[in-house]
Amino acid sequence: MKRIVIFKNGSLEDGKVIILPETVNQILEIASTKLKCNAKKLFTAKGGLIDDIDLIRDDEVIYVSEGEKFIRNYSCPSVNSGENKPDICVKKACSKDEWLTLNVGGKMFTTTRSTLTGQNPGSMLARMFTNDKGVGWKSSVDENGAYLIDRSAIYFEPIINYLRHNILVLDKNINPYGVLEEAQFFGLTSLIDQLEEIIEMSQPPNDETPINRREFVLKLLCTSTNTELRCQGMNFTGANLSKLDLRNINFKYAVLHKANLSGANLACCNFERADLSKAVFDSANLLGVKMLCANLEGSSLKGCNFEDPAGSRANMEGAHMKSVNLEGSHMAGVNLRVATLKNANLQNCDLRGAVLAGADLENCNLSGCDLQEANLRGANLKDAAFELMLNPLHMAQAVR
Repeated sequence: MKRIVIFKNGSLEDGKVIILPETVNQILEIASTKLKCNAKKLFTAKGGLIDDIDLIRDDEVIYVSEGEKFIRNYSCPSVNSGENKPDICVKKACSKDEWLTLNVGGKMFTTTRSTLTGQNPGSMLARMFTNDKGVGWKSSVDENGAYLIDRSAIYFEPIINYLRHNILVLDKNINPYGVLEEAQFFGLTSLIDQLEEIIEMSQPPNDETPINRREFVLKLLCTSTNTELRCQGMNFTGANLSKLDLRNINFKYAVLHKANLSGANLACCNFERADLSKAVFDSANLLGVKMLCANLEGSSLKGCNFEDPAGSRANMEGAHMKSVNLEGSHMAGVNLRVATLKNANLQNCDLRGAVLAGADLENCNLSGCDLQEANLRGANLKDAAFELMLNPLHMAQAVR
């Protein structure tokens, strides 16, 4: 008694094992029922048309066609070796609907359905080629069955490669604007962000472009340390100016948001009304610095030195210093009158003789500070911490 394994044409999924009947027509009838199709032709694993029952061997793999030509499946070892290994073929099977050919502006691209749908499931490409029956999308095809897409092939190629590897690669002759237009058309959100960043970085500098370290150092080399360098209103956002000698520079109204000034010599610099939010000044020299009404919210000034033995005092009157970190800084005699220091960290600071009159010190951490002769009159000390003080706080210092 012989048996055979039957599959739909071009597929190695949902095969059925049947007893070999007496005629080819009986096989077609059984296949129509088992595989739920209108079986009309039988093919061997190599594509030979079977028209005689005596040509079928025991345990042979048979492909059932509804009248179309044989569809070769290269993932099956038996196609190339001539061996009948239906169990191995099933494990390596790839659905005939998985591979797709796209005709984009006249150029052919062969890819898989999972490539088009995997990266951005909500994109237009994913909706066009999803297997989800609930998404109704009909795409036109050319005479060879390739899906027609009326877009630029030049700009589509980087997109298909990105979907394959999740890495964006642009050749020198590819304009990122064109690729961005295609990415926006197909709704590839993850790619749009990368392209916009590339375009932004490629823009020539203008008046609003932040000044970088190299540009500023070249300017410093042409200027004497005793001369006031005017940088009033300039944009240094995110610039790395650490460990530079920046004495006597006028940064009034300048923007130094998130700038790195750690270890820099900023003696006698003018930061009046400058934006210093989230900047880093750790271990910087701030002798005689002027920061009147400057915005220092969220900045880090750990271990800074404001104390000038010659008597020149740093002036930070009215500065906005909410949540600033001044831990371990030397601030003897500094002027912080009516400054906002809410939630600031002032642990172990030297504030001898500092002017804190009218300052907002709510919820500040002043543990371990030296506040000898400091002026705290009218200051808001609600919920402030005064543990481990080096000198006892005199009542007259905090009179409202």
